[in-house]
Amino acid sequence: MPSIVRRPPRPPTSPLPADRAWPLPLLLQTIGLAQMFPLICELYHAVSRPQAGSAPISWDEIIVRAGRRGRRTPQRVLLQDERVPELRTRTRLASLPAPALFVLSGISMYLGAALAVGLFDHATPSGVAWMRCLGAALVLLAWRRPPKRAWRGKALLLAGTFGVVTAGMNVVFYEAIARLPLGTAVALEFVGPVAVAAIGSRGKRDLLALLTVAFGVLLIADVQLAGSPLGVLFALLAAMAWAGYILLGKRVALADTGVSGFDSLAVGFVVATVLLSPLALGTGPVWGSAWLLLLGVGVGLLSTVIPYTLDQIVLGKVGRARFALLLALLPATAAVVGFVALGQVPTTVEMIGILAVVCGVALRSGEGPRRGARSPEEPP
Repeated sequence: MPSIVRRPPRPPTSPLPADRAWPLPLLLQTIGLAQMFPLICELYHAVSRPQAGSAPISWDEIIVRAGRRGRRTPQRVLLQDERVPELRTRTRLASLPAPALFVLSGISMYLGAALAVGLFDHATPSGVAWMRCLGAALVLLAWRRPPKRAWRGKALLLAGTFGVVTAGMNVVFYEAIARLPLGTAVALEFVGPVAVAAIGSRGKRDLLALLTVAFGVLLIADVQLAGSPLGVLFALLAAMAWAGYILLGKRVALADTGVSGFDSLAVGFVVATVLLSPLALGTGPVWGSAWLLLLGVGVGLLSTVIPYTLDQIVLGKVGRARFALLLALLPATAAVVGFVALGQVPTTVEMIGILAVVCGVALRSGEGPRRGARSPEEPP
């Protein structure tokens, strides 16, 4: 009887170089995405187009149904708001405080940044930014399916401009961090939101909150006077684009064009993907790996679709100046995520910076309405 020869098991293969360590372990990424997927599905059903006779769904119910992992599709609701057409499709998610929405946005954004690391080894910084835009466009199109009126006239012009400015912001920022220390690039880019917040400030309390937040961001960012002049130029361009994102984002959220702000996001990123398609020349090796293509879609979902969708909800609730100030929570959230997920203990200076950001946001958020001033939900 012939003997059976057992072959040794094949070594596992990976599309990523073995000598490049990811900042977030692959197992943690997989577990995190698996835990977020049911919640993303429930959020999708909660903010999708409503059905007749549906009952309102609360945030708590979304969480409960997410835990059931899709046993039952939640009902949808159309909330009426005569002043803000975009908010007609929001649910109890919009009742969460704006800082809480920003923290959720930051967590999703930095999970996406961890996934993007696998693309930087195979594409140029601009190519990675374009892949992020393409992934966001595909996810938004599959989710929203914008109506015909979103593809013509004023609605198309506004959405396309917003999409190009937003995608351009990501492109120039990626080019900046390729030439500058990350902290320096973040600090220079934050000039844009600071300028918007300064223009919208109306009193000493606003200015004090702005200065406190700016000081905290400088401490967290760990600014280093190093890098190339071209990197500084890219960072300043990113700052201008970030300011444009805030101003245009507010118009998209409140536009009376008969098109949902979420639909405008989808149209905008499709337009941006087409107009910036020459950047795809820097993504050549990515198209030969299904895993890298999946990473591109994942980066678009986590770094663009979820954060920018939450931004639309926040922009419908608060003015541009307060929104710009709340953006300071993003670097603070990054420091906390680094501590929890990566074991990166913040230094004393960084902890002071996080405290300054939190105090500045609380100072601005805790201000009561002034006599004769507009309500927080009105555009400034």
